[in-house]
Amino acid sequence: MRSTSVVIGDPKSSSVGLDLLPAALIGTITTKLDVPSILSLASTCRLFRSCAAHILSFLPCFHIPDIAPSLDLLKPLLSQSNPYLRSLSVDCTRLDDSSLDFLVHPSLHELFLRNCADFSGKLLSKLGHNCHEIRFLYLSSVAEKRGRTLDVVHLEELLRGCSNLETLILMFDASIFPSHNFARVWSLASSHLISLEFGYISSVMVIEMLSPPLDALQYPSKHPQMPVFPNIQKLCLSVDYVTDALVTTISKFLASLTHLDLRDSPVMEPRTGFDLTNSGLQQINVHGKLKHLCLVRSQEISPSYFKRVNDLGILLMADKCSTMESICLGGFCQVTDTGYKTILHSCLKLYNFKVFHGVHLTDLVFHDIHATSLSLTYVTLRWCNLLTNLAVERLACNKDLAILDLRDCRNLGDEALRSISSLPRLKILLVDGCDISDAGFAYLNRSLVSLSVRGCRRLTDKCINFLVDGKSNFQLRELDLSNLPHISDKAVLLLAKNHVPITELRMRQCPLIGDTSVKALASMWVNEIVCHGGNLRLLDIYNCGGITQIAFQWLNKPYFPRLRWLGIAGSLSRDSIDSLSKFRPYLHVATHGEELGTGGIDKSLTM
Repeated sequence: MRSTSVVIGDPKSSSVGLDLLPAALIGTITTKLDVPSILSLASTCRLFRSCAAHILSFLPCFHIPDIAPSLDLLKPLLSQSNPYLRSLSVDCTRLDDSSLDFLVHPSLHELFLRNCADFSGKLLSKLGHNCHEIRFLYLSSVAEKRGRTLDVVHLEELLRGCSNLETLILMFDASIFPSHNFARVWSLASSHLISLEFGYISSVMVIEMLSPPLDALQYPSKHPQMPVFPNIQKLCLSVDYVTDALVTTISKFLASLTHLDLRDSPVMEPRTGFDLTNSGLQQINVHGKLKHLCLVRSQEISPSYFKRVNDLGILLMADKCSTMESICLGGFCQVTDTGYKTILHSCLKLYNFKVFHGVHLTDLVFHDIHATSLSLTYVTLRWCNLLTNLAVERLACNKDLAILDLRDCRNLGDEALRSISSLPRLKILLVDGCDISDAGFAYLNRSLVSLSVRGCRRLTDKCINFLVDGKSNFQLRELDLSNLPHISDKAVLLLAKNHVPITELRMRQCPLIGDTSVKALASMWVNEIVCHGGNLRLLDIYNCGGITQIAFQWLNKPYFPRLRWLGIAGSLSRDSIDSLSKFRPYLHVATHGEELGTGGIDKSLTM
C-alpha cells in the first residue's frame, strides 16, 4: 500500500494533504461554524472557498453580528435560492430598500435587522407579502433617515401577512403613526403573538391599542369584549409617561402576562391624574401570573421621579407578587427601606433584584437577608448613595451571585470588594464611581469575565499590578478603565505583558493614555499565538490625552484583525480617520463620544 508523505511547510504539500480529505468530512466540519468563521476559512485556500460557497447555499442560520455589510458583499453570500434559510441577523447600516430581495426570504422563521435607518416602510410591506412563516421579528431604526417614509399602511400589510408571528420587537418611534389608525390595525395581529416590544410609544396609543373597539364597549351583548392580544405574555414598552390608566389597561386586557417592562423619561414633571400612584400599583398582577416586573422612570432627560408612590403602594403590590422572580424599580424617591425590605421578604422566588435611584435605600434593607430563603443571582443597586460597605457584606451571603452592579454608590470602598471576593460564581462586576483604591484590586476574583471601574478616580497604574500579580488563567474579557486620571500607558503595558485575553477595552477620557498604549495592544499576543492586536474586538480611546496621529499607524492593517468597534476623538485628524474607514470598511469608528458595542450589561441604561 502506497503511503502519501506530506512535507510540513510546503504549500503544495499542504494543498495535496487537504485534497485527500473527503469532501463530506470538510463540509460537515464547516457546517458547525458560524458565518464569520466560514468566511475566514474561505479566505485561506481554493478548496475551502469552494466548500464555503456550497455551504452558504443551504445554511439555515446566517448571522453577521459584528460588521455592517454592503449590498456588494451580501449578494454572493446570501443566496436568494436558499430554501433552508430559517434565521437571519444583519446590521443594515450600509443597506437600503435595494437590498430587500436579498434579505426577505419566504422560508424565514427568525429575522433580526438592526440600524434600518435607510429603509422605508417598504421593508414592512415586503415582509408581510413574503414571510408568512416568520415567528420572530426584530426591526430597529426603520425610516429614521430623512426622506424615508413609514406609514400605518405598511404596518397593516406586515400584520396582515405575518399571521404566525410570536415575537415582534419594533425598536423605533411608533408615535409617527396616526393614533386612531395605529390602534385599528392591531386587530390584524397574529393570535399567536406572545411577546411585544416598542422602542418608543405614547401611553395613550398603548391604551387605545389594547382596548376593544368602541362598539364592543357600547353594546357588550352584541360584541363580546374579546382582547386584541389574547395570548400576550411579555410586554416591554418605553413610553412618555407611565400612568395609572396605562397600568390598569394592561392588567385588564392582558390576562396571560408574565413579563411587564415599563419605562418612561418625562420631559417635565407629570401632572396629577397623569402619573403612577399607589392606586395604579395595586392593579399590577391582578391575575397572579406575573413573574418579571420592571418599572423605571429615567433621569436621562430631566430629574423626574415617581413622587406619588410610597411604601404603602409597594406593600399593597407585594401582597400580589409573592411568586415574582425578577423585580426592577427605578426612580421611586418616596419609597424607603420598609418598601424594599417588604419585596425581599415577600418574593421568596426572587433571583433578580434591581433598584435605580433608591434615594432612601440604606443598609437596613439587607440587615437580615440571610434569614430569607432568597438565592439572588443578579443584583443592581445603582445611584443608591446611602449604601455602605456593610450592605455589600450582608448581600454577599448570596453565594450564587453572578452579576453585581453597584455603579455610582459613592460610599462603597475596598471593604466592599473584600466581601465581594467571597462570591465564587461572580462573573460580572460593575463598580463605576465607587470609592475604591488600588489595594482593593487584590481582592478581585480571577474568575471575573467583565469588570468596570469607570470614574473610580483614586485608582492608579498599581491597580493593574494587583489585578495580574501572581494570577494566571485569566477569565477577564471586558475591562472598563474610563475616566481614570491616574491611569497611564504603564497599566496597558502590564496588561499586554501578562497576555490578559481582553476582547473589549474601554479607556475613554484618560489623559495619560497615549500612542504607547495603542502600540502595546497592537503587539499583544494571547495563548502563545502571535496575533497583532490579540483578541480585541472593541477599543475605546475617545478623548485620551496622549493619542496623536502616530496611533493610526497601529490601527491600520495588519494590526487588530478582530477589531470591530473603535472610539477615537474626531478632532485628531479627519483625513486619518477617513483613511482608516476606507481601508477597514467593516470597522465601526465612533468619533463623537457615543458608547460602543451592540449590547452589554445595562451599559445603555444611563438614567
